[in-house]
Amino acid sequence: MSGRIVILNGAPRAGKSSIARAVQDSLPGHWINLGVDAQNAMLPEALLPGIGLRPGGERPDLEPFVPGLYLALYDAIAAHALQGFDIVADLGHHDHYSRPLDILPACARRMAGLAVLFVGVRCPIETIMARRNADPQGYVAGPGVPDPVRHWQEAVHVPGLYDLDLNTGALSPEACASAIGTALAQPPEPSAFERLARL
Repeated sequence: MSGRIVILNGAPRAGKSSIARAVQDSLPGHWINLGVDAQNAMLPEALLPGIGLRPGGERPDLEPFVPGLYLALYDAIAAHALQGFDIVADLGHHDHYSRPLDILPACARRMAGLAVLFVGVRCPIETIMARRNADPQGYVAGPGVPDPVRHWQEAVHVPGLYDLDLNTGALSPEACASAIGTALAQPPEPSAFERLARL
């Protein structure tokens, strides 16, 4: 029997990594996190930020590699699930490159026949900025909303087809994991990935 797959999609600092940890800690099963951080940890400097490339067409020179990196990651997710492992992956899908790359529908088609719960992780931009300013991680903290943060907020939830929406401005990671557990027990028909695969 194949494992379950949860794809968490949202902007940086929306709380995806915290939800992934809560899923690993609180839901039954052997959950492996195969998200953007796991993939980027394996990449050479020349390919970074890999699938973490920001919206806005900032690095057209890297864009030819991004679809392949996404598809390879989804192939790895599928391979682990087919071995019976449960997978949680925290990602930031968008199609705001220098030209459309249509990555999300291609990834959804890679998951044909597998149980995938696609979760929109939404967070008010004020909360994202508060988290960013509290822990800048190399960015300049301060008032206002930088353009890259605004671009992420606008681009990451297009087209917005999800099986479950979570607001991390109102819900703790543990509450989000509980909602995911409930949704896994009652999978939608058709799933968001089945609809996305037809785009």
